[in-house]
Amino acid sequence: MVDYVSGTKQPLLAEPAWRPEDLGRPLPDSPHANSVCLPTWRDVVDYEEKAPRVREKLRAGYPRFVMPPAVTRYLERCRADLTGEGECFHAYPSRRSAERCAEHIRRWSGGEPRVVDSGDGSVHFVCFPRAQEDAALKYWRHSGDGISSRRAEALLEGRPEIPGNNAARIVRERIGSLAGVPSDCVFLFKTGMAAIYTMYRAINRRRPDGKSIQFGFPYVDTLKIQQDFGPVPAFFPVGDDKELADLDSYLETHRAAGLFCEFPSNPLLASPAIDELAERSRKLGFPLIVDDTLSTWINVSLFPPADVLVTSLTKYFTGQGDVMAGAVVLNPDGPHYQDVREALLSEYDDCLWGDDLVLVERYSRDFEERMRRVNQTAETVCDWLHQHPRIERVYFPKFETASVYARHMRPGGGYGGLFSILLKDAPNQAPVVYDRLAFSKGPNLGTVFSLCCPFTLLAHYDE
Repeated sequence: MVDYVSGTKQPLLAEPAWRPEDLGRPLPDSPHANSVCLPTWRDVVDYEEKAPRVREKLRAGYPRFVMPPAVTRYLERCRADLTGEGECFHAYPSRRSAERCAEHIRRWSGGEPRVVDSGDGSVHFVCFPRAQEDAALKYWRHSGDGISSRRAEALLEGRPEIPGNNAARIVRERIGSLAGVPSDCVFLFKTGMAAIYTMYRAINRRRPDGKSIQFGFPYVDTLKIQQDFGPVPAFFPVGDDKELADLDSYLETHRAAGLFCEFPSNPLLASPAIDELAERSRKLGFPLIVDDTLSTWINVSLFPPADVLVTSLTKYFTGQGDVMAGAVVLNPDGPHYQDVREALLSEYDDCLWGDDLVLVERYSRDFEERMRRVNQTAETVCDWLHQHPRIERVYFPKFETASVYARHMRPGGGYGGLFSILLKDAPNQAPVVYDRLAFSKGPNLGTVFSLCCPFTLLAHYDE
């Protein structure tokens, strides 16, 4: 076999290539890495069970789930000046984001957190009793609002922010060109979840008497935002033709604030019928918000059906696995453009740190070239897996709702780089295969190196 991402010839299924000291190391080898090595199935289970043997070795993790080392060091340095006995605290990049955090801690825990400014406006702290820590961590995880690793590093070193205005302009122009819209329709965020959370607040501001709708099974935190941050949403987990009919029945008696879906979905790689969803959106006056992180602007064109595209730039756009960012792209020709834009501007926090912005611009210069290589890699591997006698099913846009995906595919486009597989005799075989895979194993996607993880354990362990 060949590792098509790196281009090197090596066995992908061999004797274990990991070493005991690999557990917990950053992926990639960077102080700002977005992934962490969990080389065995047992390591993943113990991570979810919060076993000390795993937790004590973590030197990185996905930053919304594992506090980045630089952030931890920064908080420790500030602790004595901010907290009293039995208090904890987190740091946010704007007063508004800190106030939102405090509001939800109150709502979820009944406690009374306080917001403290740093004095120079560089960071805002939310202080809370230790008994409210679970609520505070819940907000950190789902919102994507917390300060970035590079902001914390700069604060620790006492150096100023790198100017990012020019980089932001270039990134907006680059995204606008790829998506086919003016650059002023592109908004940048510190994470992809912050982009989704902002759009969620925007649709509720626009139509406060409405409810959000999730159509199709999404990435876990997209649903958590809708379930935990506001009115109970309508959830149609399959997203097929039958549930289109169920959606019609729901819309007869409920007012919708907006509909979220993914094209394709993570991790099942199904593509919803967004043309049909757009018909309902336009008829009833709510925006259709599509997460295109997995397909990207290179592979599909989702305007005009979509009113809004939300994207994690952490993934394919940057590709290196050590910077976080997100984007919202508005459809200027959509029927809801003007009022959705106004609602978004009312909720928008422009707080992507300059050091991060500069890297987003630099890393994305070869985005198109990388994405086409990723397309080729994944399709080659999936075609092989699809015929393999030990594989029960391959989840990939080429095989899941293929006609819907093809309807929106750009000329020369591909299927992206994420796929999921179900092994035959999975309960017995999945741990064995995972342990023996001879490449990097940890959460995240879109990197320039291959990554694998047992996603259902990491994202849905308690469900």
